[in-house]
Amino acid sequence: MTAPRVRVLDLAAKIPRPVEGVRIAAIDIGSNSIRQIVADVTATGSIRIIDEMKAAPRLGAGLSHSGRLSAGSMRHALEAVQRMTTLARQLGAARIHVVATSAVREAENRRDFLDLVREETGLKVRLLTGEDEARLSFRSALAHFDLGVRRAVVVDIGGGSLELAMSADGLVERLESFPFGALRLTEEFLGDRPKPKHLKRLRETVRDGIRGVLPVRDWRGAQLIGSGGTFTNLGAMHLAARGLPFDGRVHGTQVPREELELLLDMLLASSRAERAAIPGLNPARADIILAGLAVAAEVMARIEANEVTVSGYGIREGLLLESARVTPAPADPGVARERSVKSFAERCHYEQPHAEHVQRLALQFFDALGKRLGCTPADRAILSDAALLHDVGYHIGHASHHKHSFHLIAHAELLGVSPEEQIMIAHVARYHRGARPKKRHREYAQLDKSARDRICRLSAILRLADGLDRGHAGAVRQVKVRWLARALRVTLFPHNKATSVRLEVWGGSRKSDLLEQVAGRTIELVAPDGSVYDNEHGNGNSR
Repeated sequence: MTAPRVRVLDLAAKIPRPVEGVRIAAIDIGSNSIRQIVADVTATGSIRIIDEMKAAPRLGAGLSHSGRLSAGSMRHALEAVQRMTTLARQLGAARIHVVATSAVREAENRRDFLDLVREETGLKVRLLTGEDEARLSFRSALAHFDLGVRRAVVVDIGGGSLELAMSADGLVERLESFPFGALRLTEEFLGDRPKPKHLKRLRETVRDGIRGVLPVRDWRGAQLIGSGGTFTNLGAMHLAARGLPFDGRVHGTQVPREELELLLDMLLASSRAERAAIPGLNPARADIILAGLAVAAEVMARIEANEVTVSGYGIREGLLLESARVTPAPADPGVARERSVKSFAERCHYEQPHAEHVQRLALQFFDALGKRLGCTPADRAILSDAALLHDVGYHIGHASHHKHSFHLIAHAELLGVSPEEQIMIAHVARYHRGARPKKRHREYAQLDKSARDRICRLSAILRLADGLDRGHAGAVRQVKVRWLARALRVTLFPHNKATSVRLEVWGGSRKSDLLEQVAGRTIELVAPDGSVYDNEHGNGNSR
């Protein structure tokens, strides 16, 4: 059996070279799908995706019964690998790494397939063990999550197997692999028309299998991170159900255990056609999603996890880091997020002194007013990031730069930030100037009332903080806020006694209207000389 050879064009002169690092292509031949990523990887572990490609030949279909890869699935898989190899070479990849997982390693005729790939593409496929898969998944998670100070369980559910990587303070303690993949379990237990008794037997099998390697006393409450198609589809369905736009990006989405169980009940009661129509679910996965989510639910139940955090990265990204000889260092909570947000700001050529000064003032206001305004502790991080990024829209142009900021932030790759948080950050930055939040603004109107209220509160604070640095000079060093019966009195402390803050008082007065609405009080700005200014009167007086 041979597949048509693909002619590789000589495009060397047109290939965009990596700005930094090395360009690597990673191809993961799984039991359900084959995925490729081409990316530039730096020595620090930064991954800049150049292109991606996916195919779903389902190499593992029927494997548990026949023990062999079918001729048809091998042919489709080979064609997919050829396309991916061609793309990688045309994009100038310095290295192309191909790995295969459970379906190929378990098949009696695996050597036929591996030889065929080498003959037709010139590439040698590396056959991963279950522990290899778990290790690569963990390496990827370590690069994209803060795992430095607690226990974590990284779960990767593929078509043929389940991998678990258990770590403490960023160091792996145990790697395990089980034959509990979504495609395999669907064929073994569920078939085309699953019934409650079928799902029950599936879950009991998984429960019994993982019990011995996940002692509850050691892993109860561990951070749970899920990678693979089961989890990315779970994250997408979660976001779609909440009416949140996600652009296919689900990294960092947190799904409560209760929601997963409700989703399982709903999927079990649905036909395959009905499942395929569920917003956020890839129709091609409609027949195997039930099994995948059942496995996820059993792992969550075993360690009594309240939620699972979806990783948008997995074996491929781990392979990229391994190829570039990058070993991610464990990070404390918040470090990955802070680095990622700042790196994005730098790429947009932000005005660092102004952005950081507005951030400081905004957080001073939050610490003084947040609880009274109904803000939560999680809102502080959203405000902090929005303040740092509020002017990144200047990267596109001055006119309507606040709107440009919204779109840039909404589509940025920000680690440590969930999609829900990211859309909040984008909206708060968008409303740092210009019109107040309004329901006629399409993106804002799509959000639920709770999200809209949070945006109003946080953007009200950001508007005033930005106004108090109208001259981008950092003239106002500190603010002190008093919550009075009819007013919020904000005393301004200058950078030094000789600093004039007249421009900042004017700017703050002009941008205090939304905070007045949110707080239900007049905003009074007290200048260093004791003069009091408000939005209504504009001029200082001795009140």
